[in-house]
Amino acid sequence: MENYYHQFSVKVDRFKEEVESFLMDRFYNGIEEREEWLILRGDSPFYQLEKELKKYLHNLEQLFGVKIELETSHKKLENRDWIENYKNSITGVEVGKFYIRPSWRPPKPEKIDLQIDPDLAFGTGHHETTRGALKLLEKVIRPGDTLLDVGTGSGILGIAGAKLGAVVSGCDTDPLAVESARRNGRLNKIEWEQLWLGSVEKIEESRRGGSEKGEGKRAQKYTIVVANIVAEVLIDLAPKLKQITGKYLILSGIIDKYLPKVLNTYRDLKLIEQVKEKEWIALLFKKNLSKGSE
Repeated sequence: MENYYHQFSVKVDRFKEEVESFLMDRFYNGIEEREEWLILRGDSPFYQLEKELKKYLHNLEQLFGVKIELETSHKKLENRDWIENYKNSITGVEVGKFYIRPSWRPPKPEKIDLQIDPDLAFGTGHHETTRGALKLLEKVIRPGDTLLDVGTGSGILGIAGAKLGAVVSGCDTDPLAVESARRNGRLNKIEWEQLWLGSVEKIEESRRGGSEKGEGKRAQKYTIVVANIVAEVLIDLAPKLKQITGKYLILSGIIDKYLPKVLNTYRDLKLIEQVKEKEWIALLFKKNLSKGSE
């Protein structure tokens, strides 16, 4: 373990939810919310991410015709205090049948145990987007279902599906997230049928096969597809997500102001349920099987 870590703090006077979504889509070590600040910590400096953030905010300013005030800070700090304080601050969280905990906390025998170490990747069950997706997954998964977790991050949604009896696959465009999902799979004693680096667009048009590394053929359709990603990406991926969904599609990571646009994009699917927590919304759709499959 390094003796030092890097801390990047971000504050904006508007569009905080959008900024948080932007950062979550590019950083997988967890984001702490402290009053008006968003705080990221990692092994490397965050200067490139700050550059990308400024470009994103410029685009928002152009789109909405407003000025966004951005304040940032970079610090290099000693690890010893942060690691211990951080571990002490992370507790388990109950979501439906599940109890999500870091590996240094004891399980709850009456709950389905999910071990997710929050220093590995985003998606610990403490964020509203993850909790919403978990609540919907719990309602529709049956033993033997096939599940694809798109943008898997820490792997929490796929691992939860496996604990409910599904055959699970996952993908992510970030190599650190894929490795994190693989480690968390081992921690929870579950196996990914497929776990590959890249977009859902890399799925081949053929039935299941290949290795955990994503080599060979992959499933054309899954009983359930879950995607906990920002709304803009959910809209861009809509044609592919619909194509590979066999029965249910769960979308999360949606800020309420973007809900109408997402609903319009997926209007050809049947909306079964919405889960809202604060400004975040998760959606459960069912495919209209009477129209046949693609």
